[in-house]
Amino acid sequence: MDEIGDMSLSAQAKVLRALQESRISRVGSDKDIDVNVRVIAATNKNLREEIAKGNFREDLYHRIGVIVIKVPALRDRTEDIPLLVEHFISKICEEYSTPPKLISQEALDSLKKMRWSGNIRELRNAIERLIVLSGEEITAEDIKLYC
Repeated sequence: MDEIGDMSLSAQAKVLRALQESRISRVGSDKDIDVNVRVIAATNKNLREEIAKGNFREDLYHRIGVIVIKVPALRDRTEDIPLLVEHFISKICEEYSTPPKLISQEALDSLKKMRWSGNIRELRNAIERLIVLSGEEITAEDIKLYC
């Protein structure tokens, strides 16, 4: 579940009920369906603060918080950028049925200096934009123009 911290209190109650009872019902149905699920949830919000503000259910927090993994923002782990860029170039070029583009070291260095407030999604979108708009090799000048 992505951005669970933005889920309405009503939706949180439904998720909690489904997790507690291991059953759900389809909209408009009077029959319950047994489910056996594990939840992986992500949020960029501090859920403890959201609980204090009344925006997130504490009982749901404890139900989903079996194992909490904190992933630092991309700007705090710039050493991951080259590997992520390589992965995104490969995947996006495959989607577009084009040969993978090269990227200069200077371009990678420029990407490492960026703030990346949108984290991985922002990086992926930037790489897609660079693949579409750059020449055969993505350069530092392309980063200045398109990022």
